[in-house]
Amino acid sequence: MPQQIERIDPVRAALIVVDMENDFVKPGASFEVEAGRAMLPKLKEFIGFCRQSGIAVIYTTHAHRPDGSDMGRFADIYPPIAEGTGLVDGTDGIEIYDEIAPEPGEVIIKKHRYSAFFGTDLDIILRGLGTDTVIVTGVTTENCCHATARDAMFHDYRVAFLSDCTATLAYPDLGYGALSADQLHRSSLIALAFSTAHVMTAAECMAKVVAAKGKVAAE
Repeated sequence: MPQQIERIDPVRAALIVVDMENDFVKPGASFEVEAGRAMLPKLKEFIGFCRQSGIAVIYTTHAHRPDGSDMGRFADIYPPIAEGTGLVDGTDGIEIYDEIAPEPGEVIIKKHRYSAFFGTDLDIILRGLGTDTVIVTGVTTENCCHATARDAMFHDYRVAFLSDCTATLAYPDLGYGALSADQLHRSSLIALAFSTAHVMTAAECMAKVVAAKGKVAAE
């Protein structure tokens, strides 16, 4: 039975905004995700809702040291990482896109792999906040968002994955056929909904938070 979340208690929830940094969002960036920029208005609205509702907002930014010591296999896969032209720590590229910039006091996790949990203190922070549900947004659907959602589930958090606040880019044919951004996004959502998370829209997520507030008020 796929995971289903009826209500989301804002006190025990955390929003994870995955890698909405300049190198993914700015026009012409080394890892530009056009669909990620297109969904910014929806994501910005949802971040505002979370802040007003008391849901912790946590950002991640994918960054690698200038000396390349933490690149690992990424140096084999992504030329901008190997060449030091993208996702370089200490540069403007890893800063969160201005339109959805963190507010003072909001956590920014620097990560070096797809998952926001791998090699970071994210789990310690979430447990310190008393979190039982994480809401995953950002880019890209099938890589960093998917890996973060999977690791969240592995750490026994309930996972709400927002279909209209995540995005990806087209994949070329590497021997198995090409996928458009929409096709890849949709197939990733299908896999996540079956095995990992409750996939929902931002509006549906807001309704679950409001429902939880109403239940508490009624009690």
